Amino acid sequence: MSEKLDRKDDIFLLDVREGWERDISVIRDSFAVPMSEVPERIDELPKDKPIVVICRVGGRSAQVTNWLRAQGFENAINLSGGMNAWASEIDTKMSTY
Repeated sequence: MSEKLDRKDDIFLLDVREGWERDISVIRDSFAVPMSEVPERIDELPKDKPIVVICRVGGRSAQVTNWLRAQGFENAINLSGGMNAWASEIDTKMSTY
């Protein structure tokens, strides 16, 4: 995933955490839509590129990924381990909570 971000591949990063969580840590170029708002904001999401769904540890993002797939977003992908995995494996300077 980090390699795709570095190469700026055509992916859409959907961060479904709450605003206060994004104040602690964020992946650059991610698009913020809290989990509870995803259904009402679904039209803001692209259907023509992979959507990588992000939360703190992967639980909320897994739920949103499954829901998006049921809505026809075949390219929805859960970021396993969420921000905590990203912080431990990719960006070790990133704050965790």
